[in-house]
Amino acid sequence: LPLIWGRTVHSIFIGGGTPSLFSPEAIDRLLGNVRARLNLAPDCEITLEANPGTFEKDRFRAFRGAGVTRLSVGVQSFDDVNLKAIGRVHDRAQALAAVEEARDAFDTFNLDLMYALPGQTMAALEQDVRTALALSPPHLSIYHLTIEPNTYFAKFPPSIPEDDLAYAMLDRITELTGEAGLARYEVSAYARAGHRCFHNLNYWQFGDYLGIGAGAHSKLSFPHRVVRQVRFRDPRGYMDQALAGHALAQDEEVARSALPFEFMLNALRLKDGFALQDFSDRTGLALTAIQHPLEEAERKGLIERDLARVKPTVRGFDFLNDLQSLFLAGS
Repeated sequence: LPLIWGRTVHSIFIGGGTPSLFSPEAIDRLLGNVRARLNLAPDCEITLEANPGTFEKDRFRAFRGAGVTRLSVGVQSFDDVNLKAIGRVHDRAQALAAVEEARDAFDTFNLDLMYALPGQTMAALEQDVRTALALSPPHLSIYHLTIEPNTYFAKFPPSIPEDDLAYAMLDRITELTGEAGLARYEVSAYARAGHRCFHNLNYWQFGDYLGIGAGAHSKLSFPHRVVRQVRFRDPRGYMDQALAGHALAQDEEVARSALPFEFMLNALRLKDGFALQDFSDRTGLALTAIQHPLEEAERKGLIERDLARVKPTVRGFDFLNDLQSLFLAGS
């Protein structure tokens, strides 16, 4: 708390694991305790992640009554074969029921989908997206399946679509969502007007955030320095350490030479890019720090810019890793 006295909180995101296992009463208590300690903006966005296999009828409505303003439903797919392939505990019927309940209880909600799943065809991907869009979600997040280290898939790699097919899938997703009135505003996010996720936008605009809980990350800015923190990852270890007053596994100042890349890693994910003034305000660096990589990115056709803004081109969006890497220190 001493690190953030006087700051206004504009969003709360209750995620990681399966927070919808909490009772609405517990969420109400949690939010009440946050309000008692911090200044929440009147229009504070409060998102709760929910998995389709863990909800009961009317439970979502009770979360709304507890103060949650936005639900994010981790559907991943509406195809039972795909759901089984990625180890999800819910099935298509539960996914549909959960989304319908979310739609009835909340003015704004998000659906999480994944693509390039093991054995997924273009036709199956289209069916998944059409099923999602038929439910009229105001916000859709769609992520490419990522094989994480130390997971079952890392040990036993599945057969996933080739890169060319995965790129074609993403193009088709963007076409279908556009036809349904959802605009792509970030690499993985599509929304109707007025339903963009403030919490995620804050990440992508290199804003500050405080992470609480096992494995949570924070990024906090102070005059002349930016700090990143990580809580202990193991829940039991985290609780023991936190009660002893040592919740942080890492507490490091970001090197000034790393700030351009850190900023671009986020800001270039946004379709509208960033204001040059925001780069200076959020990093404390002069624009000369990014002059050469900006010139190189423009020469390669990866960005377009004027005196006020920089934004990725269509090519830059498609080759985002290449664009971002231009801002690595020493590159």
